[in-house]
Amino acid sequence: MKKLIAANWKMYKCRHDATQTIADLAAGLGRSVPADREIAVFAPFTALAASAEALAAHMPGKAVFLGAQDVYPAVEGAFTGEISPSMLLDCSCRFVLTGHSERRHLLGESREFVGEKTAFALAAGLDVVLCIGETLTEREGGRLEAVLGAQLEAGLANLPRDLEPQRLVFAYEPVWAIGTGRVAGEKEILQAHALARELVKKILPASYAKMRILYGGSVKPDNAAKIIGLDNVDGLLVGGASLQAESFAHIALA
Repeated sequence: MKKLIAANWKMYKCRHDATQTIADLAAGLGRSVPADREIAVFAPFTALAASAEALAAHMPGKAVFLGAQDVYPAVEGAFTGEISPSMLLDCSCRFVLTGHSERRHLLGESREFVGEKTAFALAAGLDVVLCIGETLTEREGGRLEAVLGAQLEAGLANLPRDLEPQRLVFAYEPVWAIGTGRVAGEKEILQAHALARELVKKILPASYAKMRILYGGSVKPDNAAKIIGLDNVDGLLVGGASLQAESFAHIALA
């Protein structure tokens, strides 16, 4: 399966900045994306249309796709401030994030609500990157399996029955390693990704082996190649280091 390298811009970049970053990224990637890679750019809502235009202009035909950072599980309605799958598809999005740790822990999204978003987005035609991960307290308390298991059980409830495995991606992001500069060690990543694969197997036994599991948490150009070379690591979810086109291009080509 192809490795997926994803840039999560979070609440950064207005339209001009997004357009310029994509132009610079195209220059950094060169003529083509490696055959074993796919790239996704998760832009803020207000920059999605501009990012789609920039991708079409600077990277036509390349395996570089647009994603959104969140979605609401409804077709339309009186949901002030929210955004629907059809709106994201209208902006040329292929992917959407669900369950990012910042939405779980800062904005209070429950496991069940993350599951609603995941199933609804998939049914509507978006591919989903479902984020899972534990806090430092949970890891030190020996609760890694319980936390990931609960997040996956709720996150994968009511999936479309005919779901193609490549449409659902998992991103393991230890909360204690996001934006802190602290990266999970090799043994910690191997343990968590192997565990995540086994937990997904219990829920989706027919397709678990074909689903990608990304690592996210203080990924940088100098550690990307080592991390992506680990067993069960099928790509990377990059935060701060994705804001600069040069550093993200190095990661994408690592």
